[in-house]
Amino acid sequence: MSPVRPRGEDAIPSDVAPAGAPAVEPSSPPDALSGPPLYAALDLGTNSCRMLIAAPRGSQFTVVDSFSKTVQLGVGLEASGRLSRASMGRTVQALRICQKKIEKHGVSRMRLVATEACRRARNARDFIRQVRRETGLSLEVIPAEEEARLAVISCAPLVSKRTEQLLVIDIGGGSTELVWIDLSAVAPEDRPRAIMGMRKGFTAPGQPLARVVDWISVPLGVATLKDQFADVEDDAARFALMSWYFEENLAGFSPYHAEQPREGFQIIGTSGTVTTVAASFLGLRRYDRTKVDGLRMTSTQIDTVIRDYLSLGPDGRRTDPRIGRDRHTLIMSGAAILQALMRIWPTDRLSVADRGLREGLLYAQMSADGVLEDGPYR
Repeated sequence: MSPVRPRGEDAIPSDVAPAGAPAVEPSSPPDALSGPPLYAALDLGTNSCRMLIAAPRGSQFTVVDSFSKTVQLGVGLEASGRLSRASMGRTVQALRICQKKIEKHGVSRMRLVATEACRRARNARDFIRQVRRETGLSLEVIPAEEEARLAVISCAPLVSKRTEQLLVIDIGGGSTELVWIDLSAVAPEDRPRAIMGMRKGFTAPGQPLARVVDWISVPLGVATLKDQFADVEDDAARFALMSWYFEENLAGFSPYHAEQPREGFQIIGTSGTVTTVAASFLGLRRYDRTKVDGLRMTSTQIDTVIRDYLSLGPDGRRTDPRIGRDRHTLIMSGAAILQALMRIWPTDRLSVADRGLREGLLYAQMSADGVLEDGPYR
């Protein structure tokens, strides 16, 4: 597979598409008009269906309700090029729950997006029509470049004031997005705000300039990479091959080639893989977002967790409470991607982000409506 490969700061669209009219007509509860407007953001990926409903609060937002379910929409897509009837059925059931939550809360603004599986499937249009017919929800299939930019926006609160070069990685089910941003021309105190300014475009007038040097969307995520090496029986060999293969697909995208860690370089990782590795490192038998989001891990700590996963083997990972029932079959392909990324760039630390596309969608919608205050983001 060839990665999507536009280059330069103008490769990503300059504006977030404005949120359209609500996909369903919400029935407003009695108190819907008494508080701030509610916004919904839904991310339908290759493996999961996730939604947040939130209200603006200061420069950020407060989550009112959430939903997350493993739907495995992309099962069989690698071989057939189509979404299967079973996977579409599971996904529609999950989307019905989302529709009920949207209606219950009287959501007035929403953006409901689908990513890699729907970008690739030959029958994606039929699936989108089925969703509309059976749930009343209108899904929008967004390009990889917009997915990457929205993930960057969501990570703004985690950008250090000392960061001059930033790499944001988003490991999905069907693809992995990477964006390299040069912040060296931005005053240190303005760097988190400069990233948030990308919600109005990467070079929006009046915003501190955060220059997008390069970006890439590799059509390999935790599900698609796993499928490519499913015939390799040995667990350790399969992991090594997956990591090597992913690195090969990054041959043309390497911000730096350095043997020693470089000051001012920050990697922020956002994905279920990254947060699971962080939770495993912390020994969390029950996931706690407040302990994971913003955690900084060293390469040695990440490697220790991955070696532990390998020593457990498939059976041990299946019953490990730190990994979870929905993640155990995908954690090694995700770990292979993560290890490759940490191996080739000049930093030995990773900032963990329990945030991503949904948060970026919320920030973009609220910014377009002018309901976010301009203030500190941490």
